Amino acid sequence: MAQVLDKELHKYWDLLDTPQKKSILSLIKSFMHPSEKEPRITIEQYNLEIDAAMDRMDKGEFISNDEVEKEMDKW
Repeated sequence: MAQVLDKELHKYWDLLDTPQKKSILSLIKSFMHPSEKEPRITIEQYNLEIDAAMDRMDKGEFISNDEVEKEMDKW
């Protein structure tokens, strides 16, 4: 299976121009080396952040979509 994928990848790789190749290479590297600027968080941390957001919403601490659209009209 890997050999089939490699052959297909090479077939398309040869059709790309330099900017496209750079873009694809950057994407591939992102799978291999996650950004140091945004380290992955644990599922526990993710759930804590979701819970905190839900608490803020329950307290009315949010901006409605209508309010955002009105603000955007001022830009």
